[in-house]
Amino acid sequence: MIGPSIHIKGTVSGGEDLLIQGKVEGTIDLGDHEVAVGQSGKVTADIKAKTVKIEGEVAGDVTGSEKVVIAKSGRVRGNIVAPRVTLEDGAIFKGSIDMDPGDTRTVQAPAKADKPSAATAPAGNPGLDLKHG
Repeated sequence: MIGPSIHIKGTVSGGEDLLIQGKVEGTIDLGDHEVAVGQSGKVTADIKAKTVKIEGEVAGDVTGSEKVVIAKSGRVRGNIVAPRVTLEDGAIFKGSIDMDPGDTRTVQAPAKADKPSAATAPAGNPGLDLKHG
């Protein structure tokens, strides 16, 4: 935890979850862990983590390999890249959201599910083929 009276400039990295209640400027890289910016947290940095939860202020790009959540008290000015993004009612956000950061495989899986449905339409004619196959 980075307490409310702590101010850090530079790169923050590590192997555990992080709660930020103070000020951080620079970059935050906790790839496989969670970064939470508390209500008193003020971050001027790019954040990369598995899960990012924002209740305070963030100015910078936010990348979540799993998800990004901006709470109703959260304020974000920057771009978000994550497969799942939640903006709670009352959250303030300015930037862009990219919810397809390499998850095209996941997107293609439902497309394949649609194709068998399309194959079901001609199944009326090749119904005999289904018995043969």
